[in-house]
Amino acid sequence: MKVRTLHSLLVAGLVLFCLGVQVARGDVFGRISGTAKDSTGAVVPGVTVTAVCTETGIRQTTQTDGQGFYAFPSLAVGHYDVVSSQSGFKDFTVKGLTLDVNSALMVDIPLTVGAQTEQVTVNAAALQIETVNTQMGEVITGTSMTSVPLNGRSYTDLLALQPGVVPYAATYTGGTGSFSVSGNREMANGFTVNGGDVKEGANMGTSVLPNLDSIAEFRIITNNFDAEYGNYSGGVVNAVTKSGTNQYHGNAFDFLRNTDLNARNFFSPSISKYLQNQFGGTGGGPIKKDKLFFFGDYQGTRVIQGINTGAVRVPSAADRAGNESDIASQLTGNVTGDYWAGLLAQKLGYGVTAGEPYYTPGCTANTACVFPNAVVPQSVMTAPSLNLMKYIPLPNSGQFYTSSALNSQTWDDKGGIRIDLSSDRFGMLSWYYFIDDNHSFTPGTFPGFGGGVQGRSQMLTMGDTKTLGPNKVNEFRANFTRWVSFGITPGGVGPTLSSFGFVTGPNTSGIVIQSPATEGVPSIGMNNFSFGVPGAPGAGQYNSTYQLMDNFSWVKGSHTLKFGMNLKYDQIIRHDMTDQNGAFSFNGQETGSDWVDYLLGAPSAYSQGSQLDLITRNHYLGLYAQDSWRLSPTLTFNYGLRWDISQPWYEQRNESETIIPGEQSLVYPGAPKGWVFPGDPGVYPSLGPTRYHDLAPRAGLAWAPSAQSGILGKLLGEGGKTS
Repeated sequence: MKVRTLHSLLVAGLVLFCLGVQVARGDVFGRISGTAKDSTGAVVPGVTVTAVCTETGIRQTTQTDGQGFYAFPSLAVGHYDVVSSQSGFKDFTVKGLTLDVNSALMVDIPLTVGAQTEQVTVNAAALQIETVNTQMGEVITGTSMTSVPLNGRSYTDLLALQPGVVPYAATYTGGTGSFSVSGNREMANGFTVNGGDVKEGANMGTSVLPNLDSIAEFRIITNNFDAEYGNYSGGVVNAVTKSGTNQYHGNAFDFLRNTDLNARNFFSPSISKYLQNQFGGTGGGPIKKDKLFFFGDYQGTRVIQGINTGAVRVPSAADRAGNESDIASQLTGNVTGDYWAGLLAQKLGYGVTAGEPYYTPGCTANTACVFPNAVVPQSVMTAPSLNLMKYIPLPNSGQFYTSSALNSQTWDDKGGIRIDLSSDRFGMLSWYYFIDDNHSFTPGTFPGFGGGVQGRSQMLTMGDTKTLGPNKVNEFRANFTRWVSFGITPGGVGPTLSSFGFVTGPNTSGIVIQSPATEGVPSIGMNNFSFGVPGAPGAGQYNSTYQLMDNFSWVKGSHTLKFGMNLKYDQIIRHDMTDQNGAFSFNGQETGSDWVDYLLGAPSAYSQGSQLDLITRNHYLGLYAQDSWRLSPTLTFNYGLRWDISQPWYEQRNESETIIPGEQSLVYPGAPKGWVFPGDPGVYPSLGPTRYHDLAPRAGLAWAPSAQSGILGKLLGEGGKTS
């Protein structure tokens, strides 16, 4: 084929997909290709080549073209034998090939003259070199994952074993699998399971973590991406789960950690409780041999962990009564403003002036400082301060409070089921469903408080790989992923704020209760400890991802062409209900002592949030065309073009705003000038325009040098030994 013709095909392919004919995305398959030659080195066309998956017995057959080239562009991950047959030549078989996710193996077929009843069989090398792939990244198999002790049993903990990958969670927290690839932020990475996108859109980790024993292998591509991969500038992690085979296989496991095996914390008088069990099993096999297979798995996790508070400085009985002589050195502040001075004077019964020190060393008279002898009278202490004091425990170790009696608890149950069907009519069909229910509770520093989270992640994906003749394969995939996380009823709920002495209610100068269901001990933050209802007890997040993909592969001469599109729709709903009933912070801003500020009712900050939901949406479309061109037996040129169209996130109800200086809003005419909203001239629902010119060309060369002797022979070896 002429280069001009090939370029025309690539451009035509992109135009065709722009018209909506097909959709595609990064695959979960591997590729085997090669050339059939006789003993003289001449290519042999018309050779029948069959790839046999040794686990399932599923076969795919093709023929070499006029240039002796053959290719299986989309084979499921597994172990294969490649069998060739041609009249006048001995049958040739290569056994024991291992095909990994996104890998490309070059398996040439040397034919020897003889009867077809004769057979030549060779075993594949234990270490197979990819000589046609230009993507950078390593594969970690299921055997490798389960043969090493892995605390937590998460495959993402192994990502940092590869060059250029560094664990990193300083910028964004809450996701699973935070790591930096080649210096990029962790939000720049993509995650797929069986080809479906499972990236969690807010915390930027993965929302689906299959049971470790159910993963066949995973691969992280770190650089030199083929054109079929886009939308991420970091790494792309592809995990593939196991499928059933022609043999019944299964396992059971239980990993245990408990208190009896632990040492005492140096600063704790006792050993904190720690009980952890991770248990479960897998099982799979044939429903109908060589046709229909199943594989299922389950893992349960139960963790009870004593929380050691460490040594927490808490107020003594004397401090609570107002005798602050033990912390007198902290009272370095001065009275702020005339109003506050007058309020203190009214409660104390003697004069207080703005700027007057609260205490100075040796002060014994109220004419020299506000609190002579570092004593705070009861008359100046607020009712809420006195009523909430009972929730702060007394010291039990000198000046400190310490405890390991409270336990955090984690429950997690997850499992998956995969069904694979080999059909002559529809191709290779695959279904995978995953569900993970999780609950956790973490106690507060003091008894009676704490908070928890409950969540669920689900994934349902369906794929169909259909061979269309000897040189064309189509891969279709539909995927739905859902991730939910929300707070559960925390400790401290029940008492009303008014019962502590707070003024509450609309049209008052006090606190307006926005969430009666979570009303209770208010959130109080001090320098050394905090207590009360957590700041966001009703917060929740609901993610949904809908995805359609399709890859079309076409082997034409020495070219392996691939076209495709990835269509994705993301939804994120966030209930950011923070500090609905108010939260107080005390840091000593007024008197120099956070404790005395608390007694006086002088917080450094008070916050109260509104009950607004954030309902965001996003559309993404990725189109690509690529070619793997075998220029010679030792040189492959991979090139392609990708077009990404990513709409900025937008709020579904247009409840967002931006600033355009000098513009008067038409949507809300009463808004200050410059404050504009979606619907105003030039203001998009996403606040920014969608870019339609993000084109990303890709090019790479894979060279497999061959040297028979000398120093180069020792360094490089014969063909297929180096790439």
